[in-house]
Amino acid sequence: MLYRRLDELQRETEEQLASVRSQGVGGGHQARSERDSFARLYEDRILQLRDVGERLAFGRISVDGDDGELLHRYIGRIGLRDSERVPILLDWRVPQASAFYQATARTPMGARARRHLISSGRKLVRIEDEVFDPELLDDGSLQLQGEGALLAALTAQRTGRMSDIVATIQAEQDRIIRSDLGGILVVQGGPGTGKTAVALHRAAYLLYSNRERLRSSGVLIVGPSRSFLKYIEAVLPSLGESGVVLASVGQLYPGVEATQDDPPSIARIKGRTTMASLLAHAVASRQRIPDAPQPIEVNGDTIILEPETVASAIQRGRESGKTYNEARVIFAKAAVASITRTLAAQLRAQGNSLDESDLAMLREDVRSAQDARVALNTAWLPLTPEKLLQDLYARPHWLASLTPDWSAADRELLRRDRTSPFTISDIPLLDEAAELLGEVATENSALKRETRQQRRRDIENAERAIENMGVKGIVSAESLASGFAEFADAGTTAERAAADRTWAFGHIVVDEAQELSPMQWRLLLRRGPSRSFTIVGDIAQAAAVSAAETWEHALIPLIGHRAEGDRWRREELTVNYRTPSQIAAAAESMAIAHGLPVTKSVAVRESEWPIDTVADVVDAVRLAQETRGTVAVIATDDRAPVLLDTLDSAFPGEVGIGAEGLDSAITVLGAHDAKGLEFDAVVIVDPAAIVHATERGAAALFVAMTRPTQRLVFADAEVLPAGL
Repeated sequence: MLYRRLDELQRETEEQLASVRSQGVGGGHQARSERDSFARLYEDRILQLRDVGERLAFGRISVDGDDGELLHRYIGRIGLRDSERVPILLDWRVPQASAFYQATARTPMGARARRHLISSGRKLVRIEDEVFDPELLDDGSLQLQGEGALLAALTAQRTGRMSDIVATIQAEQDRIIRSDLGGILVVQGGPGTGKTAVALHRAAYLLYSNRERLRSSGVLIVGPSRSFLKYIEAVLPSLGESGVVLASVGQLYPGVEATQDDPPSIARIKGRTTMASLLAHAVASRQRIPDAPQPIEVNGDTIILEPETVASAIQRGRESGKTYNEARVIFAKAAVASITRTLAAQLRAQGNSLDESDLAMLREDVRSAQDARVALNTAWLPLTPEKLLQDLYARPHWLASLTPDWSAADRELLRRDRTSPFTISDIPLLDEAAELLGEVATENSALKRETRQQRRRDIENAERAIENMGVKGIVSAESLASGFAEFADAGTTAERAAADRTWAFGHIVVDEAQELSPMQWRLLLRRGPSRSFTIVGDIAQAAAVSAAETWEHALIPLIGHRAEGDRWRREELTVNYRTPSQIAAAAESMAIAHGLPVTKSVAVRESEWPIDTVADVVDAVRLAQETRGTVAVIATDDRAPVLLDTLDSAFPGEVGIGAEGLDSAITVLGAHDAKGLEFDAVVIVDPAAIVHATERGAAALFVAMTRPTQRLVFADAEVLPAGL
């Protein structure tokens, strides 16, 4: 019945789309914009109905109806109503569905029984019943059956992509998912406790329950790597949500995508907040007063540009309080006006008579004169963030003048050629520089201003269109305006947000947040000035050199040095759903031996496979393949490409590497890229080398050891690290 209704809604929406598309293109521009916008909304609805088709309904709660009879409420990915507008399927995010996740025999929350529905495609293959009221068993209303929906899901083979857990969310997870939107929520949990799943389902919940607030501002989800983003990309669409920006830190500066990071010693320097002060000093130092008077030729007349004239114009620009490039416009206008006055006085002294129209022409002559342009650009050059950073790295004498208290060794670490690609650690520096510099005055910036003004006009037009078409309360003016013809190339809210550095998101979710440097946190604060954050991670897994040792320290860029409890709140996940108990115990033992602050959690199951140590990597992979699931081979970042060649010869056509290899049966990963992922079996190559590769190598090994759901194998491990 539910699938029939889903199909009906899809057919109806397809018919509405066809009807809108068939409308004539006559009439005014506004009419065509409205038609195109409604067409886009119908297209988005069709995609949503298609994406939620797998496991549409996954649960049922039984409660007492008003007449005393047992009432069944079905829970699913989206809400459905029949043709009479009567609810037949509850969206998992509505308050009435919370009992499905949180009810227990001790606290049933009004529910008398709960049923899990396990399906494949559109076929129901198994059910799992939990009864809270024994009377239902006594009177024959229900019979207990099933084998445990949660454990069935946990032991299912992995596919290289993350699946949603909407059918098996546990009570402590559900409480966190449904937390209020406002403020900073930190979710701390050890490996396998479902931090990422909670973060993604929380994003879906917030988008549903705060639709109007987040529709136009959007939600940003930040992950640790491109591999991680590829792993999770299907989760939100499967929950009916697509208006989210997924990005790694290397993708947070539009126009630059950084995939490689600096060596730890360089990344540490770039991650410090002192880099913000350095960039501010660098920007200020780019304004230069000439040492001596300069001759300037304007239309055959030569005048002298005095240093005082330039100094006065620079002061005017600085006093404006605007960003570097915006203040430069004020400087240029003041300098041109002063030069024009000097030229006019010289011409009058030569016996020429000048009126206001002559002065306007003189200003244009000065503005376009080659000598004047060179002089003004030398004093205050338009600057992009990319050029500022390239100059800073490539000009050691300039860097030395800006950092007198730095060591020569630290300065030398930053030195590199202008043509070197930007790294992940450069992204927050580019963003910081962009904040200081502002936009260079170009036709593009004028176009952006016109675009923002047009957006306001379109929202007003959309409000009138909604009134005319009688769909008030169904469609918002903001979403309708987003589809107008003027914005056809701009895409969805998520697409426009991803391309706009100044976009302020309504909420930001940060996964593996313990890895972020202070400069990366500063960048995220600019993306989320309302300070509405969900921050998930595990301090014990912090492997980056700039990572914080406590959440209080990590949050300083967001809330300052006084980390009072009323400025952020903390939740903990205590149950390890992913990692078998014997693997979790070994990983914790290794972590404790290396002084890592392990967050204790309880594993819910054991695996039938022991932890093995095998000399040869190929033999280790064959052993791991006995699970008949996905296999990850994790090594130091520099060794991973070499392993790819070795394994490709032994397993032709089965091996991939990094983000592009997640669909392969065997995926080779560097220790950093493994963060946040999970596989049926994991082979760790030379674990001691991972420990010694970086300052926080033990944390990287801890992460690698907690990726498997079934089996762990060590290869090429002549000496095992302490604790194993």
